[in-house]
Amino acid sequence: MNKGEQTKSAILDEAAELASLVGLGGLTIGTLAAATKLSKSGLYAHFDSKEALQVEVLRRARDRFGDVVLRPAIKAPRGEPRLRAFFDHWIAWQSEGYGGGCIFVNAASEFDDQEGAVRDELLRAERDKLESISLVVGTAITEGHFRPDVDPAQFAYELEGIILAHHHAKRLMRDDAAAERARRAFERLLADCRVVGAPALAPAVGALTSTPSSSAAAAAPTA
Repeated sequence: MNKGEQTKSAILDEAAELASLVGLGGLTIGTLAAATKLSKSGLYAHFDSKEALQVEVLRRARDRFGDVVLRPAIKAPRGEPRLRAFFDHWIAWQSEGYGGGCIFVNAASEFDDQEGAVRDELLRAERDKLESISLVVGTAITEGHFRPDVDPAQFAYELEGIILAHHHAKRLMRDDAAAERARRAFERLLADCRVVGAPALAPAVGALTSTPSSSAAAAAPTA
């Protein structure tokens, strides 16, 4: 990575943090210039427009989600342990990914009815994330942890519902029990899918302690 790329990478990190606090719609070349003490002209050298900046911020946050949630979870054994790791890292992301909470949840409420490149990027990230969850559920079926008739897409839908409820309870309601409530709901979801008589399977030791890379890797699903 050359100096120009390093500079842009650092700017995007600052922009993503700012967007989590003021909203993606509130992220402009001007607000970013004020936050970073950089000139508007200097920022326009990296981003052609407000919309281009917003799209690149979403892609940057998507890479970070991959570093913090997806790639560490994949290190857990296939099936239910991997789903548990995914859930644990995803819950942590809600609190620790960015100072203002999950940038994708916040942006979805802003752009769900606004056609354009930003909504398209959010939609692409959401579909990729749900597909990733469905694939992991599929491994739980093939490993014999879940019943063969479990619908992976339905599981992904319900799991995201738990995560969204957690975000609402933690960020808006400031409920100290938000994480525990989410975990109880997740355990019920697992139990409903599990093969009768099969024990609960925890993630492998160390699966939740891996340190994510600070550099962006290939595009990964988001939250």
